[in-house]
Amino acid sequence: MKSNENYRTTTENNSEIRVQPNDLLSIRLTSLNPESNALFNRGIIQSNGNALNADSGPTEGYLVDKDGFVNFPVLGKVMLGGLTKEEAINKMTNQIQQFVKSPIVTIQLLNFKITVIGEVNKPSTFIVPGQRINILEALGLAGDMTPYGKRENILLVREKDGVRSTTRLNLNDKELLNSPYFYLQQNDVVYIEPDRLKEVQASTNTRTITLATMAISIAVALIFNFQNIFK
Repeated sequence: MKSNENYRTTTENNSEIRVQPNDLLSIRLTSLNPESNALFNRGIIQSNGNALNADSGPTEGYLVDKDGFVNFPVLGKVMLGGLTKEEAINKMTNQIQQFVKSPIVTIQLLNFKITVIGEVNKPSTFIVPGQRINILEALGLAGDMTPYGKRENILLVREKDGVRSTTRLNLNDKELLNSPYFYLQQNDVVYIEPDRLKEVQASTNTRTITLATMAISIAVALIFNFQNIFK
């Protein structure tokens, strides 16, 4: 963009998060019946197909199995895979209201995480509480790119419906703002490739400093020995 250019565009690339296998969901019911609330809000965790009490660990929720189902109290197995959060809420509400009058269902994704690695200052895997993050915010979490990161060739790895895909993003291009990959999905991996020229320069500078240090050490040793010979 030119320094005096005012760029505006309609946000149309904010694709909604959809429930995927291995997502950990918080599903909570609120109603006028305390007994129903207690029954449906048992806070069960599923692990490898087995139900575990929430007291056995610090995390409460329902694990989506490989086929997209969650095992919910009273209702049994409910298919939520592939649904947006709003669609999942509507489906759970419709099924629960067969047993509870005027239920209010809330669903949150507990393990929305993204990973940023490569030429960044703080590479790590980050949990995103708000379930909405774009590529620039992800780099901010990772402490921004180092001087050796290639801003025009960022690699994004995404796995969806059993298919792993890769794409390249250019931070120097304003069209990034319109890219369907500008907003990240759960489990996305962002890899910042090093700039080879800068990497070689850094390596060369390191070798130069090392050689210079060695040369100085040798020179000091020779001078010391020379002084001892003529004492």
